[in-house]
Amino acid sequence: MPLPDPWPAPRATTPLDAVVTVPGSKSVTNRALVLAALATTRTVVRNPLRARDTALMAGALTALGVGVADRDGDWVVTPGPLRAPATVDAGLAGTVARFVPPLAALADGPVRVDGDPRARERPLAPLVDGLRALGVSVDGSALPLVVHGTGAVRGGEAAIDASSSSQFVSGLLLRHTGAGPVPSGMQVDMTVRMLREAGALVSSDEDRRWWTVRPGQLRGGEIAVPADLSTAAPFAVAAVASGGRVRIQGWPEHSDQPGDRLPGLLSAMGAACTLDATGLTVAAGDRLSGVDADLGHCTELVPVLVALDALASSPSTFRGIAHMRGHETDRLAALAAELTRLGGSVTETADGLRIVPRPLRGGLVRTYADHRMAMAAAVLGVAVDGILVEDVATTGKTAPDFVDRWTAMVAGEARVPS
Repeated sequence: MPLPDPWPAPRATTPLDAVVTVPGSKSVTNRALVLAALATTRTVVRNPLRARDTALMAGALTALGVGVADRDGDWVVTPGPLRAPATVDAGLAGTVARFVPPLAALADGPVRVDGDPRARERPLAPLVDGLRALGVSVDGSALPLVVHGTGAVRGGEAAIDASSSSQFVSGLLLRHTGAGPVPSGMQVDMTVRMLREAGALVSSDEDRRWWTVRPGQLRGGEIAVPADLSTAAPFAVAAVASGGRVRIQGWPEHSDQPGDRLPGLLSAMGAACTLDATGLTVAAGDRLSGVDADLGHCTELVPVLVALDALASSPSTFRGIAHMRGHETDRLAALAAELTRLGGSVTETADGLRIVPRPLRGGLVRTYADHRMAMAAAVLGVAVDGILVEDVATTGKTAPDFVDRWTAMVAGEARVPS
């Protein structure tokens, strides 16, 4: 059934006490698909995320001649020569827009990459600069662009400014020349780890300034996709917002996903976080305090943390996140605008946000076709009466059944075992 628009976010009338599961990681799924396309043998991607972003990546690979087939909930990827001409729809998926052009350079002809209107506004020039430095012919510096594949890339050295997105580095793995560190550096660490697990020889410095990838073949096999910790974040945050507790099944004890920082951040705000071999339990403490934190390496957590900190007892400052202005929407401007319209006080700084808690009122929360904005609005709805979420269906970008999972959690249809 189509979801109502706007969607009335359910209010928690009592403290939450729930167990939830979340789908597989978008970041790992899309990296796994690209690695599988480049492997020498077939790859089975287990527990992949089935959502718009990953469907777009699978579609991109199919357009390039890679076999992607369903098998009992897994994806079986059969590599082959990358064919062209081809047309790729990146939608609003940064991983597709930034990972597919380097892949297209290995095709045997022109590959056109385009996406949603907002995707055409997102930064892409540093990636194109890197491709050109490696001898790849590219028409355009933003979507739509055409990559003229020749079946190979000559290699060598390329230096780009990846200050606005770690995906520029993940797409190529080369040298970063920006004044500051690569944002969302944990995502680059994930790329390096997965490349090494597939048999690539990758070396780098400790400061995430340069990477060297030696020529070689990638092996197929199996890639298991863990739970998506960024999608799990609003469920964990809801426990604190409601004064209750929520257990996230399958939360790993160690992870290079940016969401791995969430338990530490929530603990700093006064919550109790217990992590064991089967998952994470988050319980509200006696007081919800604001924090001063550099969130440059975990920007996917920012929207739901802003929603939570708007309910805190003291102000918060989030730093190191200026590059969020180039995300699915300008998330800093969007968060400031929507929370302020509800009576809160969220202001932009040069590199982040300042949140001063004030009593919030119900009203419409615009989401700007951004899944993380919709999830942040749902968090507000747990604690504030009358929150209406515009276009909640946009959560399908990374969590197709978000509304069902969220509604079940707030309704208390599962309990945390004592």
